[in-house]
Amino acid sequence: MAEHTIEIRKTFSQIEEVRTSAGTTDSGGPLRKVAVCAVIRNPYAGRGYVEDLSALIDASGEVGTLLGAEALRLLGAPVASYGKAGLVGSSGEQEHINAALTSVFGNAFRAAIGGGEAWITSMTKRAGAGTLIDVPTAYKDDVWVRSHYDGMEVRVPDAPQADEIVVIAAVTNRGRINARVGGMSVAEVQEKGL
Repeated sequence: MAEHTIEIRKTFSQIEEVRTSAGTTDSGGPLRKVAVCAVIRNPYAGRGYVEDLSALIDASGEVGTLLGAEALRLLGAPVASYGKAGLVGSSGEQEHINAALTSVFGNAFRAAIGGGEAWITSMTKRAGAGTLIDVPTAYKDDVWVRSHYDGMEVRVPDAPQADEIVVIAAVTNRGRINARVGGMSVAEVQEKGL
């Protein structure tokens, strides 16, 4: 397999801390959400249809490790839930950002944050610089834990340019404040040994 590298123009991070919801809170403490973005050059920009997207797939592990380590550092707590998203500039196609978010990226990201067993929720789209995207998040060990269904709005002011991709990883320290819609609990997942 050929070795591929990614050209990173910049990284961008965003932190949100929610302390109350509907005027009250629960015993879980503040909900901290962190998104870390890498703005990378799209090696396929302007080339039309390209069958083999391995340059992005293979090199995405490096990006997953970088974003995971920085997200964990900024979160300052164990990761409870996670998600990923991405934007591709107008000279690329949506498949390009999807190539940067496959299991190669996901496995490296999971390893960097200290594990996780669940499928990583995802959202991608073509966009211009400054486009807002919602990054969905879910519990890291079981996607069926409803208390952790959430998301984070992310916007990088100057990206993606036409020939760029924005790769985004988001993490949280807990589920939603005052979550009460039932479903499987974190405790039940832990009892199952996940």
